[in-house]
Amino acid sequence: MIPVLAIAAWSGTGKTTLLKKLIPLLCEKGIRPGLIKHTHHNMDVDKPGKDSYELRKAGAAQTIVASAQRWALMTETPDEPEIDLAYLVSRMDASTLDLVLVEGFKHEPVAKILLFREGCGHSRDELVVDEYTIAIASDVPLEVDVPVLNLNDPEGIVGFIQVWMMEKRAF
Repeated sequence: MIPVLAIAAWSGTGKTTLLKKLIPLLCEKGIRPGLIKHTHHNMDVDKPGKDSYELRKAGAAQTIVASAQRWALMTETPDEPEIDLAYLVSRMDASTLDLVLVEGFKHEPVAKILLFREGCGHSRDELVVDEYTIAIASDVPLEVDVPVLNLNDPEGIVGFIQVWMMEKRAF
């Protein structure tokens, strides 16, 4: 089973910015990360006017677009409840991954590192540290019952993730 680690925070805290730093550092350490990003917006990875877009809009329930460099599966789910994270992880190829990073999905029962950035419109009192929170990456000191990582030290966060991954393998 691939370890799953969510990076969770309020919008504007820097989840994507941090992940853009963590992913290459993990790769340098020989860790092959996958990523699942949650969005609340009605998104589309295809473009109007492209053949794949037009064929999908014609009614295909699933469409794969493939090239020599990558492929993408798009599944239409207009009448389905929001899909859960476990299902999405199960769609990933475990043979090519060592870790699945998740941006968002903060209410899912998976290990997570919460982000807290002072001045982003939320107070320390609003942080919800639950049983799945393994650390908080913050730009200010916090008094909490989980490790506090320096939000501005991606190398340190990667080191923490490596230790966490090794501990997960021990079980």
